[in-house]
Amino acid sequence: MTYTTNEMMTVAAARRLKNGSVCFVGIGLPSKAANLARLTSSPDVVLIYESGPIGAKPSVLPLSIGDGELAETADTVVPTGEIFRYWLQGGRIDVGFLGAAQVDRFGNINTTVVGDYHQPKVRLPGAGGAPEIAGSAKSVLIILKQSARSFVDKLDFITSVGHGEGGDSRKRLGLPGAGPVGIITDLCIMEPEAGTHEFVVTALHPGVTREQVSAATGWPIRFAETVLVTDEPTAVELQALRDLEARTAAAHGQAPGEA
Repeated sequence: MTYTTNEMMTVAAARRLKNGSVCFVGIGLPSKAANLARLTSSPDVVLIYESGPIGAKPSVLPLSIGDGELAETADTVVPTGEIFRYWLQGGRIDVGFLGAAQVDRFGNINTTVVGDYHQPKVRLPGAGGAPEIAGSAKSVLIILKQSARSFVDKLDFITSVGHGEGGDSRKRLGLPGAGPVGIITDLCIMEPEAGTHEFVVTALHPGVTREQVSAATGWPIRFAETVLVTDEPTAVELQALRDLEARTAAAHGQAPGEA
């Protein structure tokens, strides 16, 4: 089956979620990938959203954390304060799944502003619960489309800390957990290098070249000693993803592909 680069990205991200893990999900691309994982490789993954749903099993992708679909399909719903205090800060979240507007070589995220904070070129959606998720989850996955505008040498604003300045920076900041362990894009998969915690390319998606990745990165991106090629999406994965997007589009009055 033919597939798009966005579909490859979503499938590759979904595969990173282990079955049975507890995942704190961000809205947008993270939610799409997490729910694809639930529908395919990880049927027992536990999806938690910021608004309080635990074990959410939406049939369509939520428009926001307040979407009723999340509460209606969840195993239970608790106050937002409990989600952060008991689940997240209590060390009960295996994976935080986040999106980003900008990311740097150490997995730090910007979702606040582009340009000067006081006179920004673009004001972004903001932090939400991302700083707490990035700081307290046992591990973090980041998903976003790759370009030199989104993968930058220096963030305009650090909304959520990844590995800080690299090395043992995260440990010195007193943050628990492993921090970001993977960045999944429409071109490749990146993972932090041991010791430096700088993200390096560990896998290229089918048909993508090193030159394409370098051109779409705002710093001199490095490649692991062994770079794998991502397995192509299977027919089962693609069908599940496309059905999910079609249901979402129908439910929200969107054209196909907008979900």
